[in-house]
Amino acid sequence: MMKTRLLLIVPLFLTLFPLAASAQEAEGMAIESADVEVMSGGQAYLSYLAAPAEGGPYPGIVLIHSFNGLEEGYRTMTDAVAAEGFVVLAVGWQTFERSPSDATVTQLVQDSIAFLGARDDVDAERLGLTGFCAGGRYTMLLLPQLEAFGAGVAWYGFPYGGDTQPATLVADLDAPMLMIHGTADDPSPIADIYRYATALDEAGKYFELKVYFGEPHGFMLADGQLRDDEVAQDALEQMVTFFRRKLG
Repeated sequence: MMKTRLLLIVPLFLTLFPLAASAQEAEGMAIESADVEVMSGGQAYLSYLAAPAEGGPYPGIVLIHSFNGLEEGYRTMTDAVAAEGFVVLAVGWQTFERSPSDATVTQLVQDSIAFLGARDDVDAERLGLTGFCAGGRYTMLLLPQLEAFGAGVAWYGFPYGGDTQPATLVADLDAPMLMIHGTADDPSPIADIYRYATALDEAGKYFELKVYFGEPHGFMLADGQLRDDEVAQDALEQMVTFFRRKLG
């Protein structure tokens, strides 16, 4: 399969709103955040951006939320990861339809890469991709196809779901990937993750796998809010640490 090579050139239709003037204080760095629009296919996708208030350039992260939308918990998570020294774009891929085509989401992610690459505080050579639920599937699907990403973290994804199964692209995966999953995930059984991990291993592809006993699908959020317990804190740290190690 041919890989998509991306030139990080800002398209003329790209819209970028300045970050909010007031900085938010998180546990790590002070950050600034704002609602933004990412232009793709002639449409403005309502998204959310958080970044360290000063300094850089920093690694950039594209975050693909779950099928339940860009809930408040993902904004909280975006802020938390930004406070660790990343510029994070949580892209609102469901702005216009609940189930867009893979081609539509792929183009939006490409335009999100350009969005981040246009910023002075982003190192375009250090970009990561992460996603949750449907976004986890997109992480598994797009990481082998978009060479701009140096690493990816797939949260409770679906390696055998969708019109194009991510598992069919194992041979094309070059970037390291971390998978985070729960053993009580009914929509995406842990057996499928082990099966996918075996295929990655047999193909000689680098991956890491973190499994949480008894955790269900979508376990990072509860009632739309980011969980703040031992499991959620550890899982978030797993992602941050992985991106630090693999993006530099």
